[in-house]
Amino acid sequence: MNPSSLQHALEHFGIAVAAVTGVLAARGKRIDLFGVLVLALVTAFGGGTVRDVLVGDTPVVWLRGPAYLLNASATALLTFFIARRWQLPRQALLVADAFALALFTMIGTRKGVALEFAAPVAVMLGVITGVAGGILRDVLTGEVPLVFQPQIHLYATAALVGAVVFVTWHHFWPGQPAATIVSTALILALRLLGICLKLTLPVWEEKESRS
Repeated sequence: MNPSSLQHALEHFGIAVAAVTGVLAARGKRIDLFGVLVLALVTAFGGGTVRDVLVGDTPVVWLRGPAYLLNASATALLTFFIARRWQLPRQALLVADAFALALFTMIGTRKGVALEFAAPVAVMLGVITGVAGGILRDVLTGEVPLVFQPQIHLYATAALVGAVVFVTWHHFWPGQPAATIVSTALILALRLLGICLKLTLPVWEEKESRS
């Protein structure tokens, strides 16, 4: 599979998974079908839109043809009716979000590399692509975004590690599809392990002053 085909496949898969997380995040919020579709589309396209605007790659990717929009809309509708009929476990949102994080981080990092940005910039573009859609989704549903929650269990950290691994691998051995597969799997594994084992980074806590 050539790089453009791989990027295209990753984008479609990531958009579908992110749309699922947008629908699942609406549970219990008393949001109608239109509102659920809005959440799904914002989650699916938020990170990519922020990334493309930052690098000046406009119109943003999902405006260049109907395929991405149709993918997100169809996935959101299907998930909406399935979730209404069968009660999905609460952990389903976190697992789906972990997949979206891994896929979108890799999409953004690969784009940064393809546009020949410096390695730290490519990594940052990957992290932004991975977390921005979820931030917008959580803000719209009145929740503290996952990335800002104290017990986040390796969210942006997982994205950062995977992006660094991909950029480093590409620097020494460019053009290998294995780099994408391994880096995506690493992000997913770190995030899921963080959730299961409740792994966190140190939290800044102010010490109580003694009077």
